Amino acid sequence: MITEYGVNHPLAVKKWSMGIGHNILQEVYFSKFMGKGTNSLIQVKTELKKSPGDKITFGLRNLLTGDGISGDEILEGNEEALITNSDAIYINQLRHGVKSKGRMSEQRVPFSVREECRIGLKDWWTERMEQVFFNHLAGYTPETRLQYNGNNTILAPTTGRQLYTSVDHTSDQTLDSSDTFTLSTIDAAIEYARTAQPRMRPLKINGKDYFVLFLHEYCATDLRRATDTQGWWDIQRAAMEGGRVSGSPIFTTALGEYHGVILHRSSYLPYGVNSSTGAVVSNVRRNVLCGAQSMALAYGRDGGPTRYDWVEKKFDYDNRLGVASGAIFGMKKIQYTPDNGGAAFDYGTMVISSWAQPHSY
Repeated sequence: MITEYGVNHPLAVKKWSMGIGHNILQEVYFSKFMGKGTNSLIQVKTELKKSPGDKITFGLRNLLTGDGISGDEILEGNEEALITNSDAIYINQLRHGVKSKGRMSEQRVPFSVREECRIGLKDWWTERMEQVFFNHLAGYTPETRLQYNGNNTILAPTTGRQLYTSVDHTSDQTLDSSDTFTLSTIDAAIEYARTAQPRMRPLKINGKDYFVLFLHEYCATDLRRATDTQGWWDIQRAAMEGGRVSGSPIFTTALGEYHGVILHRSSYLPYGVNSSTGAVVSNVRRNVLCGAQSMALAYGRDGGPTRYDWVEKKFDYDNRLGVASGAIFGMKKIQYTPDNGGAAFDYGTMVISSWAQPHSY
């Protein structure tokens, strides 16, 4: 007698469901930035994991700005009103599946079709979540499909939350080949992030303030090719010699650190967007500077970063195997709307548009 767990055994399904979730979390690039607290770049909202509903509304209190009262002056009647803001995230279901042609087709290949289904869906989920993340982060409004926008409308950068790698051009469509990404771009972005109203709140790591900058691969190459004095390599050599090392996962696989900014690169950062027509600008990429609470991520009941549905089913008198995976989730950039009726603003993100093209070698 042997113990066997077949394709449709409930324990096998649960094991594969948990397994694919763990695999996705390990491979998706932005997982290192996730957390439940307000100091996380991606704040994971858990209100719907054990409750019904498809929407989470959450708030933010502005910093108090009043002068206060000195000595024995009267405070009563001179108090300051709290100013609060709100945003909401929706969740919906996303699924994908694969099906084999049949047992004879599976007989001809030297690998497990079932295992390849698992790996294929894991890879699909990993790439899709990366696409959703960067589409929202960069405000890539040409993408309107639910499957690519995390079940939430992608919002354009708000006023004062978009910079350009140029002193002459102030739109994605007007950038040219002289407007590549440089260290001075980071200097300008950090200055603005720290002085703009409302200010961007940095991440606290080991008691120090940091921002995270996501660069497209083309822009990262432009930055790294700067070999002049005080260029990229000089800055990195000084940082290494100074022994500035952190155990935080946010530093893992980072391109480098400059001016309190941890640089990461990705090929998923989207194209530019024409400010007049909304069309794609293919010679521009949107890089993004991020602080705390840049993004929100929510899952539905019984779901989570390590829990994706997994269903296996036989068709045609058990001749064909079908495998499907799904998740109820939502993802979006946090863009607060003041309760007092003011203009909406991106709380933790700043888009930095740059000319970006492949390099010859």
